[in-house]
Amino acid sequence: MRPTPWGLLGELELAVLDRLWEAGESDAKAVHAKLGRRRGITLNTVQSAMKRLHEKGLLARSKISHAFVYSPALGRDDFHREAVGDVVAALLHGEADAMVAAFVGVAERAGDDTLAQLEALIADRRKATRRSR
Repeated sequence: MRPTPWGLLGELELAVLDRLWEAGESDAKAVHAKLGRRRGITLNTVQSAMKRLHEKGLLARSKISHAFVYSPALGRDDFHREAVGDVVAALLHGEADAMVAAFVGVAERAGDDTLAQLEALIADRRKATRRSR
C-alpha cells in the first residue's frame, strides 16, 4: 500500500514520526512524555496527531489493552523518498525533463560527492532494470 497523498505534514506530525522511527513503537502517553510536555501540548493533541498519521497510512497501530500502540508504516528513508517524489511530481506535473534537471541541479549544488552518488544510483538502477528483463 502506498500511503499517499499525504499532503503537507505539520511540525508535530513530523516530530511524532521522528520519535517513532527512534523508538520503533509507542503509545500516545509515551510520545507525549517525550514531545508534548516540553511543547506545552496536551495528550489529546498528541493522540490526534497520531490518529491523523495512521489515517494517512504513515503509522500502523494495534490495540493493546485499552490503548493503541503505534509504529511507523515505513522507514525514514522510504518516507523521504516517497515524500520527495510526491512533491516533485506535484510541482512539475510529471514532466520528466524538468524533474531530471531539478535533481541534477540539487545534486550539483550539494557538491561533487552528491553528483557522484546520483551517478552511482542511476548506474545501479540501470543494472537492476536490465536484470529484471
